[in-house]
Amino acid sequence: MTPGTSDDFITLARVVKTQGRRGEVAAEVHSDFPGRFTEGMRLFALTPGAEEARRELQVEELWPHKELLVLKFKGVQSISDAESLVRCELQVPRSERAELASSWNYVSDLVGCSVLDHGMAVGRIEDVQFGAGEAPLLIVADNRGKKFDVPFAEAYLESVDVTGKEVRMNLPRGMLEINAPVTNDEKREQARPARGKKN
Repeated sequence: MTPGTSDDFITLARVVKTQGRRGEVAAEVHSDFPGRFTEGMRLFALTPGAEEARRELQVEELWPHKELLVLKFKGVQSISDAESLVRCELQVPRSERAELASSWNYVSDLVGCSVLDHGMAVGRIEDVQFGAGEAPLLIVADNRGKKFDVPFAEAYLESVDVTGKEVRMNLPRGMLEINAPVTNDEKREQARPARGKKN
């Protein structure tokens, strides 16, 4: 186990399931650099809810599988060994993060940023989800708790200011209404019987 706070590390991937019989796991990648993962590299597995406890791992083999990355770690030899890694975040020390091109950002830097659509405030990014499409989905909550699923697609992106915690986007008209889950108030309103007009 290696000590360290969450601010000292960045998440590159999250283990979603076991894969195979020799201790392999399948992970969703949270980095814009698939080539960042190499045989022999060191990763730290962070168990959810255990901010101070990280398990150091070494990549033995890796290969892409559908939209996931399959990883085989040294010393992880069985399905039961691999099960202990499911839901873990695979991290590297922040000091080892790859240099970014000016147009790219680490997804872990986006959480907490405010989102503006055509200059109008939408809300704050609570989470980022992968696997639903080509672009990651930003889970954005407004000040009333209403949430929106916003594709983090380059076509909609105006600018990202990680230091200022601000993401400016130009979304297609109506997208926020389509991608907003129904609130409890709206569910109650829809459940009410329609009142017929009297003649």
